[in-house]
Amino acid sequence: MDLTRPFLKWAGGKYRLLDRLLPSIPAGARLVEPFVGSGAVFLNAGFASYLLCDLNADLIGLYRTLRRDGERFIAEARALFTPGNNTQEAFLRLRETFNASSDAEERSVLFLYLNRHSYNGLVRYNSKGIYNVPFGKYKAPYFPERELTAFLDKLRGCDVAFAVQDFRSTFAALRPGDVVYCDPPYAPVSATANFTSYTGGGFGVQEQIDLASEASAAAKRGVPVVLSNHDVPLIRELYADARLESFPVQRFISCNGARRGAARELLAVFP
Repeated sequence: MDLTRPFLKWAGGKYRLLDRLLPSIPAGARLVEPFVGSGAVFLNAGFASYLLCDLNADLIGLYRTLRRDGERFIAEARALFTPGNNTQEAFLRLRETFNASSDAEERSVLFLYLNRHSYNGLVRYNSKGIYNVPFGKYKAPYFPERELTAFLDKLRGCDVAFAVQDFRSTFAALRPGDVVYCDPPYAPVSATANFTSYTGGGFGVQEQIDLASEASAAAKRGVPVVLSNHDVPLIRELYADARLESFPVQRFISCNGARRGAARELLAVFP
């Protein structure tokens, strides 16, 4: 399978799982993603129309800026990927500029810089909405020009709508002919693990319950829904009415990335 790689580093990104995911996503008029993330599924699915949503306004803002003025965006972002900007001092200065900026285009360019220079590819904000991931200390951060161009080509080749909204609003916008793929913040694999949070808010048990309810209700209205999560008892219970497929995946299982372990991924498919 010839796959297109996203230009963003993204925790939980689905690029490496596409060979398992894509065959489970049925054809339809429009693909709806309530949690678009790095856009790996969007990039490699064959729909004519897309609704791509996320609660992270910087992420959606970046995609909108790329679509609106792609070549200029790529040139401005490329200019930041220099040895002089790959230092702790430069990183902190640019991170501070990002946090202080209210200009959508400036934030978009800096968001890509931060994504590629921050520790472990994390995207994280504090309770005040301040991006606070530390410097990654990479030898030479990769500028993803080829991947940016591929993303831009995809945007120009189909009908794409973006929205900054939660999954409830996205499910409320469904229409006949839609197909939904959900890649939410995952349930923890252990009692000590934390739920993923990259918008400044949280995604806890109640959100998992609400998402399962929305997915089931959409399926009953004739809208197919495919959802990824960890294979843990809570998720199996919530999606007991769906067809479930479990398979092993390799993941970082410690914050320093020193240890890897095999977790199990659960794919829930309605109907």
